[in-house]
Amino acid sequence: MLKKLDPKKLKVNPFTLMEDEWFLLTAGKKGDYNTMTCGWGSLGTLWSKPVAFVFVRPTRHTYKFANKYEDFTLSFFGKKCRTALKICGSRSGRDGDKVKEAGLTPVFTPKGNVYFKEARMVLECKKIYFDDLDPKKFLTPEIEKNYPKKDYHRMYVGELRNIWKG
Repeated sequence: MLKKLDPKKLKVNPFTLMEDEWFLLTAGKKGDYNTMTCGWGSLGTLWSKPVAFVFVRPTRHTYKFANKYEDFTLSFFGKKCRTALKICGSRSGRDGDKVKEAGLTPVFTPKGNVYFKEARMVLECKKIYFDDLDPKKFLTPEIEKNYPKKDYHRMYVGELRNIWKG
């Protein structure tokens, strides 16, 4: 069972949490949501608020949900759900029910946002800013190699409204 946690009491290494373990970014409400696996993101403080930074390419199905809804969740599982995260990262919600295929169980926050029962930690975020990455502003040329299709990410900044941890 997940318990609510104050952001200042969260003790995690964001480098291993986000890049090594991966996570699901989910936007939408019951009956109208999509999720995607992420390995890029950050946690920190901005404008005196605890925040998460996440990145979504415009080609991803989740992009339209992230733009449409004011909230999103980040579900962390640890390495035990690696197969499920691989499925959610390699299949599109346009083509079928990848959540069911991955064996995940959607559940809902009191605000109606979607996360997954199998998660060991969930961050519920309210979007407070977004911006599209501009390749003209890349200060290191090798960054461009991440964009062979020129599908530059949109960055979303979400204020952490709730954290639940097992």
